Amino acid sequence: MAVINNKFDQIKHTPTNLNAVDLNRLVGDGSKYFNNFFDIPVTISSAADDAIFSFFEKTTDNKESATALASAVIYTSKVQNMDPMMVLDEFKKLSNDQLRPFIAYFLNLSRIGTSLIGVQTIPTRNKYVTRTILA
Repeated sequence: MAVINNKFDQIKHTPTNLNAVDLNRLVGDGSKYFNNFFDIPVTISSAADDAIFSFFEKTTDNKESATALASAVIYTSKVQNMDPMMVLDEFKKLSNDQLRPFIAYFLNLSRIGTSLIGVQTIPTRNKYVTRTILA
């Protein structure tokens, strides 16, 4: 009976009937559940970090978003084997209207195709289905 109760408790805490990992029972740092996130060590000088942060703070007028953008740009540039300061120099050449899409496309360099930032895909509908829905 104890085996059945233990299995029932395990199923009760698992959100699916597939053989999933119960995230409530994980022990450790969880690094094996994130795809390549902890594989690339990111080191940058404090002067470069401050320069990138201050650029985004001036651009966004928000410290939290500046921190998030600066860390994302630094991480993406390191993943792509680019110098973060060279990337910052390219950002400084752009106007505010050009900067937003450029940052989105730059950050997409290190993302998989199903999680791209700033890209909207509108699914095409079958004309017969559309005609049936509209009729």
